[in-house]
This record gives sequence, C-alpha cells and structure tokens, in this order.
Amino acid sequence: MAELIRSGQVADLVLLCLALEAAGLLAWRWRTGRGLGMAKVAALILPGVMLALALRAALVDAWWGWVGLSLAGALIAHVADLHQRLRALPGAGAESRD
Repeated sequence: MAELIRSGQVADLVLLCLALEAAGLLAWRWRTGRGLGMAKVAALILPGVMLALALRAALVDAWWGWVGLSLAGALIAHVADLHQRLRALPGAGAESRD
C-alpha cells in the first residue's frame, strides 16, 4: 500500500475512477436521453482531475510548479462549474439582480 501511494499510482486510480464516472454519466445520457450533457459532465469532473494531478505531482516529487498549476486549474474549473450551476438556478436571470 505504501508503494502505491509513494509511486503516485493512487492518483492514477483516482483518475481512472473519474474517467469511469464520466463515461457512466455520458452513457446514461446516451441511453436514456436524461442526465447531464458532455459540457456539464466535464465541468463536474475537471476539478477532481486537476486535484488528482496535483496529488500525483506532489507524491512523485515533480517540480513544485506542476502542483501549483494543477491546484490553480482545479480552482478555476471549480469556479466555472459553480458559476454554471448558479446561472441555471430559477430566478438567477439579470432581471432578478437588483
């Protein structure tokens, strides 16, 4: 178990789980016509991907900049997802912003 973490492969497992989650969500949409579209799935998954990349970079002693860039990417992706979700709320139109 320690080698799984030290090698950074634990982050690879997280990335695999995120890819499977995205594939499952998109397959559900394709089969049923319900659920999230590709853009929403990407917005949902991308922050986790960026965090897993930051974890991997930290675990394998990569250049510190990769950790920082990955964390910044996770923040940007999270804020974009949050913005998208808040805009979709009922009453979130421009006319309700007094």
